[in-house]
Amino acid sequence: MSDETPDIRIPADLVPRDGRFGSGPSKVRTEAVEALARAADGYLGTSHRQASVRFQVAALRNGLSELLALPDGYEILLGNGGTTLFWDAAAFGLIERRSQHLSFGEFSAKFAAAVQAAPHLAGPEVIESPAGTHPDPLGRDDIDLYALTQNETSTGVMMPVTRPSGASADALVAVDATSGVGGLRFDPAEADVYYFAPQKGLAADGGLWLAACSPRCLARIERIAASHRWIPASLDLKIALDNSRKDQTYNTPALATIFLAVQQVEWINSNGGLDWSAARCDRSAEILYGWADKADFAAPFVAEPADRSHVVATIDFDGSLDALTLAAVLRANAIVDTEPYRKLGRNQLRIAMFPAIDPADIEALTHCIDYVIDRLA
Repeated sequence: MSDETPDIRIPADLVPRDGRFGSGPSKVRTEAVEALARAADGYLGTSHRQASVRFQVAALRNGLSELLALPDGYEILLGNGGTTLFWDAAAFGLIERRSQHLSFGEFSAKFAAAVQAAPHLAGPEVIESPAGTHPDPLGRDDIDLYALTQNETSTGVMMPVTRPSGASADALVAVDATSGVGGLRFDPAEADVYYFAPQKGLAADGGLWLAACSPRCLARIERIAASHRWIPASLDLKIALDNSRKDQTYNTPALATIFLAVQQVEWINSNGGLDWSAARCDRSAEILYGWADKADFAAPFVAEPADRSHVVATIDFDGSLDALTLAAVLRANAIVDTEPYRKLGRNQLRIAMFPAIDPADIEALTHCIDYVIDRLA
């Protein structure tokens, strides 16, 4: 890309109503921000131990249980630090001896790396596949936790959530759903730990982790805590469990994040729940991949249609176009955060299609890309 962005003005009647397409932090609905502003005087700046905050935490936990259609006995846990911190907490409080990790992108690889560095655990089994694909888990007698990733945000690959065939009866299935929650369907009975952060599909902000935990997962947390394994308090899932049952967190959370997540969950539930929001993402994916399939200059990065994410799309461009220049022109026209994932190193755009993003804006984006490419040529 040249030092100067080409001066291309996209006509106002082509641009999306909302030009935010970031894969995280993602678009936060304006209505949610306005609701937070109205509630701010009685909510922001208050103690997280008081009723006004605990009410919001309860609303988030209950709303997520409804959204995810959790079976009886499952509970929503939460704590500070986001998904990265949850990986460390899982290394201390969920894995008893050895885990298996599917590694097929930047984020799925990070959990595996965190566990590999844990001196109290056996070395994990890591099953890798090239970027743009996903591997499948393999049942093993010595594996007590299977680490899956529902949606690899860096590459735009999604995978089904299923228990591995041949897994031992007491093994846990832990699913990173940070970019999948709210936008991708799944059967909660296939997962013991469905964990995520709220800055993507839940259209909030970062700094919080949430996890839908099965009775077997809760029993594992209790058993490891009783074993007297040393666990830092901030990473102790038993402490998180005890506080979550009181609609609290161990230390002070970001109150705005909780409130915005509640707004998003209630918005989805009031419109029909996960089926409604996933169908919205399906429609966005149909528009974007359909456009890329027809274009002479572009193609979906993920070759297998069934593996193409319905919440984060990666679109490759041929050598005649510079995707970074294209993204810069879009940004100059208030269409933002379409740049490729930095470490993937491809000539592509990465475009979020989370539930908060209107499919009509995805369609408008394709028209804007066509307009810019015509003028760049």
